[in-house]
Amino acid sequence: MQKQQLDAVFTALSDSTRRDIVARLSTGEATVKELAEPYAMSMQAVSQHIRVLERSGLISQGRHRQTRPCRLEPAALDAALSWIEESRRTWSERVDRLETRLADLQQEADQ
Repeated sequence: MQKQQLDAVFTALSDSTRRDIVARLSTGEATVKELAEPYAMSMQAVSQHIRVLERSGLISQGRHRQTRPCRLEPAALDAALSWIEESRRTWSERVDRLETRLADLQQEADQ
């Protein structure tokens, strides 16, 4: 995943309403109206959140008769998860090396 797209995914997920929408779409498609139901905000505000999610690649909108159902695009989440996991492994290895080095220093100091 390109850096710009990864930035867009994390920016989109930085908002709790957008995270809620992603969580809702993980259970299946929904219309904008259905996604807006739990929120005390205008349809325009919900549509703006959806546009941010769509630009990030996290969701897409289809066309079914008169509606435009939204659906989750798991590939964008998979790419973000892959980046997170890679970072976790890198930091875990660094912490392990630091712990080993500190143990060696402690052992040297005890002698």
